[in-house]
Amino acid sequence: MKIDYQVMEALELLERERGVPVETILDAVANALVSAYKRTSGKADEARVTIDLESGEIRVFGQTLDEEGAVTREWEEMSQDFGRIAAQTAKQVIAQRLRIAKREQVYAAYQGREGDLVTGIVQQVDGRYIIFDLGNAEALMPASERIPHQLLDRGNRAKALILEVKNEPKGPQIIVSRSHPDLVRRLLELEVPELVEGVVEIVAIAREPGHRTKIAVISHDPNVDPRGACVGARGSRVQQVVKELRNEKVDVVQYQEDVAAFIADALGPARIREVRINEEEKGAEVIVSEHQLSLAIGKEGQNARLAARLTGYRIDIRSDEPPPSPGAEGSAQRPGAAVAASPATTAGPGSPTA
Repeated sequence: MKIDYQVMEALELLERERGVPVETILDAVANALVSAYKRTSGKADEARVTIDLESGEIRVFGQTLDEEGAVTREWEEMSQDFGRIAAQTAKQVIAQRLRIAKREQVYAAYQGREGDLVTGIVQQVDGRYIIFDLGNAEALMPASERIPHQLLDRGNRAKALILEVKNEPKGPQIIVSRSHPDLVRRLLELEVPELVEGVVEIVAIAREPGHRTKIAVISHDPNVDPRGACVGARGSRVQQVVKELRNEKVDVVQYQEDVAAFIADALGPARIREVRINEEEKGAEVIVSEHQLSLAIGKEGQNARLAARLTGYRIDIRSDEPPPSPGAEGSAQRPGAAVAASPATTAGPGSPTA
């Protein structure tokens, strides 16, 4: 009996590419053949199997042992029936070892890569997961990590952020996300070499996936405009990020030590008249003209909410138009405070993203 030469070549290739010694796989084949021999009707209780590393020849020896376990008789098994069993067993064991080697290779390739960006093709979509084909592995995106209301159809190509890599009994499990704020960071790094070089730094990110993201950036080179570097000529750089996010709006603002100025920029595109800071309560009262009020607040308070997360300050936005006198017509529709937005995180160099 011999292992097919093509199988032996495949094992040698496996050893070179994946570091799995041929001897290790053939030892597993030999042990499986011993077990298979013992299950064969009318055979001896013990056996020995040898496999030639050069030719792939398999020899099976039945054994008789005495009471002390010493071999008293040994013969080579040459039956045609067992030859078929041996061939089938060898194929099964080799296939199993290949699967194990594949799993180990995938885990080694992705272990420790949490936070990296990967590109995959949507392979399957259901209510719980989206499965991405990464080429050499599969990745799962739970429903909680999808961008709300964004449809990804089978065959779509998309980028995602690796959240977790787990070595499960059935193989490595790679969990990815498209809703995490750091996805925007990684996408922008693909377009802005100044970020990779460390000339420009992303200080904070506030994101509501599928709707809007605000990014605060700072330059470590006085000759480099951090916002201009990230936006690009005519918005070319940031538009690549917007395209990948399926038209999610991305605002880039410059981080400033002057908190009032930083908050005013973070509330863009609204034009702010005045910002009054209360450091003790970590709050800011923002004054805008009446016609800028809705723009500063944003749809359902989104603009103010993201600005609060980005800056780390609680923001109250008020109109500079005085409230109507008591009893005046329409007074019930003219509140003094337009919106109060609280931060989810504290912004500043090295701060967490929201």
